[in-house]
Amino acid sequence: METRALSLFLAVADSLSFSRAGENLHMSVSAVSRTIARLEDEVGQPLFHRDRRNVALTHAGVEFRDFALRTLSDWQQLQRSLDSEGELVGEVSLYCSVTASHTLLAPILAAFRAAYSSVEIMMHTGDQADGVNRVLSGQDDLAVTIRPLQLPRRLDFLPLRESPLQFCMPRMDCQVRDKVLAGAADTGSLDWESLPLIVPERGTTKELLDDWLRERGIRPRIYAQVAGHEAIVAMVSLGLGVGIAPQLVIDASGQGAQVESVPLRHDLPSLSIGLAALRQRLSSPLVRALWDVAGQTCEVSI
Repeated sequence: METRALSLFLAVADSLSFSRAGENLHMSVSAVSRTIARLEDEVGQPLFHRDRRNVALTHAGVEFRDFALRTLSDWQQLQRSLDSEGELVGEVSLYCSVTASHTLLAPILAAFRAAYSSVEIMMHTGDQADGVNRVLSGQDDLAVTIRPLQLPRRLDFLPLRESPLQFCMPRMDCQVRDKVLAGAADTGSLDWESLPLIVPERGTTKELLDDWLRERGIRPRIYAQVAGHEAIVAMVSLGLGVGIAPQLVIDASGQGAQVESVPLRHDLPSLSIGLAALRQRLSSPLVRALWDVAGQTCEVSI
């Protein structure tokens, strides 16, 4: 599959016009049509719906557009790499939470910059629960995230750190803390129906928590569902409720000294935190380089 044909396909997909794409690329409409027809033969499906008035991408065309964009991007990066006499040049897009950027990525990025000084890291931050979808959709090359309970087939996962989940309560004197301590002292278990519980609104932590509660027949009082473990720890530190978060986040958060673990009869499961990437994207020298450095740095730190 030629890069020239992919570029032509993208021109048609962008303009949704065979004639306009031909004009921009100085090609006849018939030449554009023949090229698209050859691509459709290779793919085995139509890439465009077309009639006398309109041109639109098919479902296969939408997926092929993503493939063409990635392929041309990788080809351009490879050309830049060869032009620089073997030195990797370009950029890698990385998504992570604020906590991960401080606790996990600092040594990895330091080692990566030392080895590949001409590669730029484009970092985006947000709720780690969005990391997998951002990688699957092609928004980012890699994401630091919690390993999903069901790992998508298209995804590879590189473990970097294990962290147990913890319920945490305010360290300050308040009603929430008093209820936790009273329950633990009287019966050895907590009155979940009266405790305000702060939980993630989505993601692996929420799934694990739902399973843990269901197995024990607990119907908690949900005070709030929020995005991000950091926000949960902050709300707990203010005395608003009992929250759940990885120990890694609790330790790294600015409010870690204002919360403490809740005593439990049954421990919560641990989380595997690491890098996620599309298997197809790992064929990119730039993405593979960061992946390998992360793995090597993690082995050294352990």
